[in-house]
Amino acid sequence: MLELLSENRSFGGLHRRYRHPSTQLNGAATLAVFLPPQALAGDRVPALYWLSGLTCTDENVMQKGGAHRLAAALGLALVAPDTSPRGPEVPTDPKGGWDLGHGAGFYVDATASPWDRHYRMHSYVVEELPGLLEAQLPLSQARSISGHSMGGHGALVAALRHPGRFRSVSAFAPICHPSACLWGQKAFGAYLGADQRAWAAWDATLLLASAAERLPLLVDQGLADPFLVSQLRPAELAAAAKAAGHPLQLRYQEGYDHSYFFIASFIDDHLRHHAAALGD
Repeated sequence: MLELLSENRSFGGLHRRYRHPSTQLNGAATLAVFLPPQALAGDRVPALYWLSGLTCTDENVMQKGGAHRLAAALGLALVAPDTSPRGPEVPTDPKGGWDLGHGAGFYVDATASPWDRHYRMHSYVVEELPGLLEAQLPLSQARSISGHSMGGHGALVAALRHPGRFRSVSAFAPICHPSACLWGQKAFGAYLGADQRAWAAWDATLLLASAAERLPLLVDQGLADPFLVSQLRPAELAAAAKAAGHPLQLRYQEGYDHSYFFIASFIDDHLRHHAAALGD
């Protein structure tokens, strides 16, 4: 069951934070939901799932993303889960790093100990959370998915691994090829083990060749992003999409960095992209 933690009126709708027991995460999970006015009037509305990046929580996009106004006009619910399981019983980076453990679940289903007991963010986002929310809130089964950085990686992988589950997908500055960057290598090595053959199932660049559904990808990337070359590697995603014949709109934005100023500047384009697909 959903436990309501807080509620705020926003653009005629409601922003709510919830907590609930999660089977996949083996503990309590926190998330935020924006319900547009149409949902409060009794309609079942489609939902855009937003996956946030390293060190973030459900609060970042809801407070900094600037998405509520247009989501309200479009009749689109927004769902923002946390970025990892949390709690004293949940393992985290023993060296105190910010890129592994709490706040850094990488939206995979861990298979290596001790992470496999709690770190199943992929199945939580793709299966458990939609099932829970669609049963308890006025949400339809029409879903889309988006995210930022680590969450952009998670969104792309979720859509590529589950054809038909989401009607559209987009990402801001995603970690496109995590098997080939330090952030991804550290996380995958811990969560999935040392055998890099297992990593390919969680890498959007590597998944494109065998994707069963050609769902168009919309990706925005700031050219002033300090992580562009070393960690994000969008050129490799573009090359893989071209080789596979997979539709990709990769937009490089001059002068924009990795922050929520960048996201807020282009979030309306992404909301309209998803609303068009969800309205079909």
